[in-house]
Amino acid sequence: MRQIRETLRLHLQAGLTYSEVAGALKISKSVVGKYVLLARVAGVDWAVTQALTDAELESRLYRPPVPRASYQLAPDFAVIHQELKRPGVTLMLLWEEYAQGNALAYKYTSFCIKYREWAQTLKRSMRQVHVAGEKLFVDYAGQTVPITDPTTGEISAAQIFVATLGASTYTYAFATPRQTTADWIGAQVQAPEFFGGVPRLIVPDQARALIKHPDHYDPLPNRTYEEFANHYGCALLAARPAHPRDKPKVEGAVLLVERWILARLRNRRFFSLVELNAAIAALIADLNLRPFQKLPGCRRDAFLALDAPALSPLPATRYALGSWKQAKVHVDYHVEFEGHYYSVPHRLVGSTVEMRAGAGLLEVFHANQRAACHALDARRGKHTTLPEHMPASHRAHLEWTPAKLIQWGRSVGVAAAGLVTWQLEHRPHPEQGYRACLGLKRLAREYTPARLEAACARALAIRSPTYASVASILKSGLDRQRPSTPTAASTALPEHDNVRGPDYFH
Repeated sequence: MRQIRETLRLHLQAGLTYSEVAGALKISKSVVGKYVLLARVAGVDWAVTQALTDAELESRLYRPPVPRASYQLAPDFAVIHQELKRPGVTLMLLWEEYAQGNALAYKYTSFCIKYREWAQTLKRSMRQVHVAGEKLFVDYAGQTVPITDPTTGEISAAQIFVATLGASTYTYAFATPRQTTADWIGAQVQAPEFFGGVPRLIVPDQARALIKHPDHYDPLPNRTYEEFANHYGCALLAARPAHPRDKPKVEGAVLLVERWILARLRNRRFFSLVELNAAIAALIADLNLRPFQKLPGCRRDAFLALDAPALSPLPATRYALGSWKQAKVHVDYHVEFEGHYYSVPHRLVGSTVEMRAGAGLLEVFHANQRAACHALDARRGKHTTLPEHMPASHRAHLEWTPAKLIQWGRSVGVAAAGLVTWQLEHRPHPEQGYRACLGLKRLAREYTPARLEAACARALAIRSPTYASVASILKSGLDRQRPSTPTAASTALPEHDNVRGPDYFH
């Protein structure tokens, strides 16, 4: 108080300026101005200052703050923290709602400062503001649960999948046998059905079962995970490796699941995943009803108020898990999948295609268009071939049978039918004569059926019922000549000294 008294004396009695008083007392001009302003507001001049004690002067200069109604002055920052998670809600909007009709409300700057001071008292993982319905964080817990095979007694370790929504921290847990692609995606199919809707983003780890090309900045999901996201109409945002703060919600949820669920199940013995998941479901419901420590309500209340209205609806059908594989089409227009060969359109020979196996079907895609579809066949080394995938010549070969070929020969003539029959009967296998018979069919188109019938008759007469003989006869025009018949005169032996008659041998 001595410095305040001396400041008022020099300025009010001696008439020194702020700069002169500041120089004399070795204080700043702003401090001098503050002391003078306090005296002016309190109505204290130098004469009054001399008559007051230090305590009385301090009480006159520094009046206690006017008490304000706490309900009007201090907002409920826990409610404000929750409201900020709604889409489009800002601190400015919440301040305007708080200050409306409240003459004693904080100014906007003080409102923001006090909210941030309050937010600093929360856990670090809760400092991020998560928009309702935006992000679903997924991960696997580090702990496992033993499953005992009731038949063999063998023990396997069940993996615990955990998913939590960003705004409400509403949590889901599910046990899977391993952490394969099928396990990861199968659990993520279950999660939206538990929540009753689909978030806009799913935030996983960069597990190799999900991410084809892990990268710090631009990870690339595998085809199955990408197809899953497309089916549910959401996007994938993989967290950076070794950056748990990219997914703090699920890190905290994993810890809660381990402490409040797995710890309670530690003394129980399970004989199947179904039994384990039933126990987890009962405890996860209890976990979501536990009250928050520093926020109003519980996870289920926050979910119903924040995330549930903002989630997108589930698709009409559940995602059917499929596995993808690339293959090159062989020269025989077939691709191999797990030892079995499946046909594709012959125009794709030499091309690289993508195969999707799922729901008992094998689908083949080229340029993002489905080129073929077959029922899965487990027989290794066998072929599944569709006629429409074959070239025209191969298809024609496939469509002809011995009966159909003989019937065609009869439609041409008796000789043609006889020659076709000979081709089919004098081969080790009837299919070996198909090509010759199809060649005869081509000759009928080229030379007319009538000429083919004549050529077949001549080939039979000379005991050469082959395709080559018939083609040669037609090419040389011999089918148009009458075959020569032997006469009686021509059968008589010529007279010659070296020709012996039958009498010679008696």
